[in-house]
Amino acid sequence: MTEPITKVSIIISKGSLEAIYPGLIMANGARMEGIEVNVFFTFFGLEAITKGRQDTIKVATVGNPALHLATMVGGLPGVSTVVTHQLEKKLDELDIPPIPEFVQLIADSGARLYACKASVDMFDLERADFIDDLTGILTVGEFYHEAAGGQIIFT
Repeated sequence: MTEPITKVSIIISKGSLEAIYPGLIMANGARMEGIEVNVFFTFFGLEAITKGRQDTIKVATVGNPALHLATMVGGLPGVSTVVTHQLEKKLDELDIPPIPEFVQLIADSGARLYACKASVDMFDLERADFIDDLTGILTVGEFYHEAAGGQIIFT
C-alpha cells in the first residue's frame, strides 16, 4: 500500500501567469486535502509575492509554444496583454482567484510562504518589499530543512 502524502514543498521559479498558477493551484489543492505545504519562491517567481508586482504579471507570449503563436506575433505590442486578459477571464469563469487573492487564500489556509535568499539578494530586495504573509526568507539549505520528510515539486 502506498503511503499518503502528508507534506509538499512547491518551488515557483518563473514569473509569468502561466508559470505561477500551477504552483498555486497545487498548493491550494494540497491544503484542501490537509497536506502540509511550503511554497518557495525563487528567481522571477518572487513576482508573485512582491508588493506592487502581483497585479502586473502577464502571460509570456514570446517563445511559448503552447500558445501556437509565431514568436514574431507574440512579441507585437499588446499581444501579451490580450492573451493575459483572455486567460484571466477563463480563470475567473473557473472561480480561480487573481494571484494576490490566491496567495492570500493559500497563506490563510496555513501554508508557509518563503522567498529564496539568494534571489532576494540578487534582485536587491528586502523583507519590506514582500507581502505581509511571507513566512520568511530562506537559504536553499534552510528550505531543504523545512522540506524534510515531504515531496518537493518544481513548477
